[in-house]
Amino acid sequence: VLIKHSADVNARDKNWQTPLHVAAANKAVKCAEVIIPMLSSVNVSDRGGRTALHHAALNGHIEMVNLLLAKGANINAFDKKDRRALHWAAYMGHLEVVALLINHGAEVTCKDKKGYTPLHAAASNGQINIVKHLLNLGVEIDEMNIYGNTALHIACYNGQDSVVNELIDYGANVNQPNNNGFTPLHFAAASTHGALCLELLVNNGADVNIQVKLALQAFSFTLS
Repeated sequence: VLIKHSADVNARDKNWQTPLHVAAANKAVKCAEVIIPMLSSVNVSDRGGRTALHHAALNGHIEMVNLLLAKGANINAFDKKDRRALHWAAYMGHLEVVALLINHGAEVTCKDKKGYTPLHAAASNGQINIVKHLLNLGVEIDEMNIYGNTALHIACYNGQDSVVNELIDYGANVNQPNNNGFTPLHFAAASTHGALCLELLVNNGADVNIQVKLALQAFSFTLS
């Protein structure tokens, strides 16, 4: 009805989101199907640089993701922090969406501005099924972000013991130092909820005698 009365399908709100962004975030597939043919592009970004595909992936709406990809959504579009739809699907634990994006050509090794990969993102938030899926695809387990932190560092700092166990089982380097010389053991020790992670590391050969002089600065992948 609104469209029949000349509603602007390209209108933006204060966050620069179009009706398609809102539809994608809320699984409104039928609405999206009506709107898309009238749009100038399905790849318009909002204030945060996110496209409708980012929002659909973040919210785990697989049918919407399928629709957007079929209509020409850029699968490797990045937001203002250089995060792809795959980063957000991995962080939120949406396995079906992660698999779909990868099957359609998403860069599984993509990095954001701080060097976080989808594996870092999943490990940070304890998304064990995503971690397993990515490892099964053969991603580099000890890939470092710009601070030199691997997924194991991130998982330890966030107290994600099941992820830590999985990474160790897959051969993650338990003594890998970051740019400041900190190993995953340092991160586990610095965490308020890293006791189990610390135990796993020690039981799997982490060197308890490694010392560094710098103050610990841990970095985690967050939704901010």
